[in-house]
Parts: sequence; structure tokens; C-alpha cells
Amino acid sequence: MAELTTIARPYAEALYQVACKGDVAAWRQQIEALSQVAQNQQVRQFADSPKALDDQVVDLVTAAAQLPLETGVQNFLRMLVANGRLVALPAIAEQFHALVNASSGVADAVVYSPYPIEPAQLADVVSSLEKRFGRKLSASVVLEPELIGGIRVVVGDEVLDTSVKARLERMKVALSA
Repeated sequence: MAELTTIARPYAEALYQVACKGDVAAWRQQIEALSQVAQNQQVRQFADSPKALDDQVVDLVTAAAQLPLETGVQNFLRMLVANGRLVALPAIAEQFHALVNASSGVADAVVYSPYPIEPAQLADVVSSLEKRFGRKLSASVVLEPELIGGIRVVVGDEVLDTSVKARLERMKVALSA
């Protein structure tokens, strides 16, 4: 994993520098779609096959992404395939995402909830969390029924856990001490 991260860093930085000259949001979406395709085991097996030509791999990944790709993104994909680095694409996408967030002052927040959260409620929660964490947040919701109630929020390496499950665990520890 650390090796992929090391390989991915220069690619992500170069990709980000080129993307800044155009529509970064569109590049981000396209790179994320390509990353999802590159994580597919069958695509990886095909790409690693000595019988598969680079153009065939690029065509397969492009078709599976189901998005029209910018010329720069197409060239990037061709270069990755030609260098046998398709396996690093998910790590590249992750680092590219981090670079985009860092430049815009936004952090990703994952909100774990036992129940679906309505968009209006999520906006209120994000507003409160932005004050709590002191930065703009881009939130996504993950359903986790075992929390029972409340929410758990993860922003980078910070965790805010107000779930019923966490409260019960704290009570258990306090009572058994």
C-alpha cells in the first residue's frame, strides 16, 4: 500500500497541475470514474494479460467509465496503461482528490448514521460540523444501523462520535472500572 502511495504521488501532482488549467471538477469526476473501473478485478486481469494491447485496455476502461473524457484525461489514462500503472489509479485518484480539497480549503467528512439523513437535515449537520471542525466540509453519509442512534463523523483523522453505541460503550467501561 505504501508503495502504491509513493508511485501515485507524482502522477497525482502532475495530473492536478494540468487539471488546474481547465475544469478541475470535471477532471475530478472523470478520474474518480476511471478509478472505480480500475478497481474491478476483471479489468485488472485483462490489463495485466500479455495478450492485451494497450489500446484495448484503454478502450475497455474508457467504455466502462461511461463518461466522455477530456483529452488530457485520455492521454493520462494511455500513459498509465503504457507504463503498467493502471493498478495505481485508485491511489492516484485519492491523492488527486486530496490535492483538490487542500487547494479549495475543503475537507471530506463521512457521517455514519443508523438512518437515512434528509438533505435539509444534512445541510444543518454540516453547518454545525463546519463550526466544530473549523473548516468547510464535503459530507457523505454512510448507513451504519449498529450505531442505534446519533451519528459518528470522521474528518481526516478526527472523529466525533455522538452515537448511542459509543455512549453505551463508555457506560460499560465506567461501570466495569
